[in-house]
Order: sequence, then structure tokens, then C-alpha cells
Amino acid sequence: MKTLLHNLVISGKGNERRPAQLLVEGEQIGAVLKPGEVVSADTRLDLRGALVLPGVIDGHVHFDDPGFTQREDFATGTRAAAAGGVTMVVDMPCTSLPPVTSAENLQTKLEIIAPKAHVDFMLWGGVSGNVLENADWKDQVEGLVDAGVAAIKIYLLSGMDTFRDVTPEQAQIVLELTTRRGLPVGVHAEDRQVVEAARSAARARGGDSPLDYASARPAEAEISAARTLRTLCRKTGARIHIVHIASWEALDIVTEARSEGLPLSAETCPHYLLFTDADLKRLGALLKTAPVVKSQRDREGLWRGLETGEILYVASDHAAGVWPEEKNTGSIWTDYGGVPGVELLLPTLFSEGVAKGRITLERLVEITSRAPADFFGVGRRKGRIEKGYDADFSVINEHSTWTVRAEELHNKNRYTPLEDMALKGRIQETWVRGRRVFVRDEVGRETFAERAPGRFIRRGGSS
Repeated sequence: MKTLLHNLVISGKGNERRPAQLLVEGEQIGAVLKPGEVVSADTRLDLRGALVLPGVIDGHVHFDDPGFTQREDFATGTRAAAAGGVTMVVDMPCTSLPPVTSAENLQTKLEIIAPKAHVDFMLWGGVSGNVLENADWKDQVEGLVDAGVAAIKIYLLSGMDTFRDVTPEQAQIVLELTTRRGLPVGVHAEDRQVVEAARSAARARGGDSPLDYASARPAEAEISAARTLRTLCRKTGARIHIVHIASWEALDIVTEARSEGLPLSAETCPHYLLFTDADLKRLGALLKTAPVVKSQRDREGLWRGLETGEILYVASDHAAGVWPEEKNTGSIWTDYGGVPGVELLLPTLFSEGVAKGRITLERLVEITSRAPADFFGVGRRKGRIEKGYDADFSVINEHSTWTVRAEELHNKNRYTPLEDMALKGRIQETWVRGRRVFVRDEVGRETFAERAPGRFIRRGGSS
């Protein structure tokens, strides 16, 4: 089956838009053509001048399935992804039961989530303090690598009994193993001792405001953890990746490490690019995350890092609590920490980044598609609009303006700190391996693929 997409533009250098046609052959891109080139096709689709980008890869989501499906499940999470132009997600190992810390647990998860996936997906594997108590923990990690996990996740600070954090000494042992297997390790990078001391001080003075919570997770926790990871990178040569970085000073440490030739990188999230501690004071638990949003200086530093390439890619860290109960427990200390974000990842980066001149269109493609594809080992299959690549597309009407309404989103628990924010650029269609999985027509009617077509993609690109 050949489908010709025409009347569209694709990205080029800087902010260049290049008129083009795309020939889709089965699940792959058969050709990238100039307008007017004649080619045989079974179907021709007019995209009405839309901007077509490589499908977005959200490298950090918590879809909670199985185990915490009152918050999210794979069906609702991947529907939201499709509605946001995301064609592949990489689900974290820690927020499901059992956690993905062995090949057996991974298989259990796959059997449950695979039939629900509206987009392609990869899975992080995990090593927790719990796992390290097992004599055969190295075999567990080896099994995860052989099963095709995208990367390994560890925490230097965790609040989950089912997925406890590890010490720097334990982290080094894990990194020595993953380095031998050529797998990157993502790290929740906050220093436990710094946070525990700050939290104790805040609770001792009776603080119970959003800014008291923020004071309990100060920038110094991220900065100290970044220094620790730089040291571990020097010792082991491991490919280390700091997830959801929020501190510009911590990012500077990553940049310094890379100037030494160390394989240390970082991602950030839209909420750190859009909000500050002033917004946390105003919005309260609606914006509660870990790490917390920080100062205006931090926000500006992250945008600079995004522009210059210091930040590898952007991910949503989609983590929805039960709304409104878990966000309104009566105390900021017990309110759920996390926000949904997979559906708004591309729209916010396009509107607040490209449309406002903070980053180029070329850089947007890099941080949402190419860089995560390469990081997760699927860069020869996904992340580019080139012949032979999967026909994964994010189709944007870049001239459309709209207002974010939580009730119009598609994940299970619909709340967002972006409520009432006006954005420029709206998702028009989403394609996964040559199939339209989401369409929003000119009058706003939405259609999803009748059958969930997503597949498990192993590191290296096989499915």
C-alpha cells in the first residue's frame, strides 16, 4: 500500500520550511519528494499546508500499568500521546507493580500493556536498592538488557518503598555492569542527605506551604548529585543521563563534564521551562513535582541550555495522580507529586520555543525526535524523515491558536498547571509506522485509530 502525502512542509536548517511530498510504503517512508514530482500511489492525502515533523519520542513517562491504574493506564496514556503528536513513549520501570527490575517482570508488564498501546513504546529497566539485596541482581540486570530495555533507571533519592534509591557506592557497581553491556543509565539526581536535612528544617518550623516544600528540595540537592555523577562518570566511563534536570547550576556541571569528554547528559521537562517557584506558590500542589520548579534564573538557564545543545532532549515526565483527591490531601507534604504532560509536550515546545524565537525549528526536531531516538538506540529506525525510516509523523497546523483546557485532554486524570494557557500550533494528525492513529479535522472533531496499533520496540530497533 502506497500513500502520498502532499501539500506540506518539512523542517530544514534553522527555521527553514521546505515544501515536500512524502511517499509512505507500508510502515516506512518510501521517498521524500519535491512538490510536483510524479509518483504512483494508491492513496493521496492533502495535508493543507501543515508542518510535518518526525514523530515525537517522549523518553520519560509514568503510565502506571499495571499496579496504579487509578492514576493512568497504557490505553489512556498512549491515547493522550497520540493526540499530542507523540509516536513513541519510553515508560519508566518504577511506577508499576511489579516494577520492571527483571525480565520476568518485564514480560508480565508487556502482556498487560501491549494490547492497549496506541503508539509505539519502549521500556526502561530499573535497578533499585531492593534489587541490590538479591544475590542474583547482576543476572537480573543482564536479563533486562537481553530483553531489550531502552536504558536502566536508578534513583539517588526515592520515596517509593517498591523502588528504593541507591547509594553512590552502589550506583558505581551498577554503572560498571551497564558500561560493559553498553547501556545508558538514567538517574534521578537529588542528594539524599541534602534533601533530608532541608526537609527536617522545614518540618521543624511547622512549614506547610508550597514554598516550604520547595525549600525541602533545594537546588543544592541537584548540584551535589550532579557532582557525584560527574565523579562516577570519570571513574567508570559509564553513559550517565540526568533525568528531569531543573537547576541551571547542575546543568553547568553536566556541560563541564562534557567538555572533559565525559559521557554525561541531561534532559529537562516543559514545566521547568514554563514555571518558577512563584508559580508554585500560586498553583500549589497542582505544580508539585520532584525536583521542584526553581527560580527565574534557573528557567532562563534551561532555555539557554536547550538552545545551545547543553540539554540533550526534552521529555514530559508524565505522572498523573488521582484528581482531585491526591492533589488535595490537606498538606503539601502528602499531596501527590507529579503532573500529566505527554499530550502537551510538543505543543508547548513549539509555541513557547519555536513560535517565540527561543529555539529554532531544527533544534525542536533534535530535542524531540533525533536525540532521544539515538539515546535509546533506535536512531537508525526512528527520529528522522528519511527514506527507510518508520513513517512516524507529527503533523502540526502551526498557524492555529488554542487554549489549554484540562477537560479536553485525553489522559485518565485531567488536570494541568497549563490550564488557560494560550498556545500557537496544534496537532492536526499523528502517524505511527504509516498509519494515522489520530486526526483532528478543521472543525475540531477528533478521531483515533479503531485498533491500538502500537508495538514494543527493543533497544537496537527490533519489534
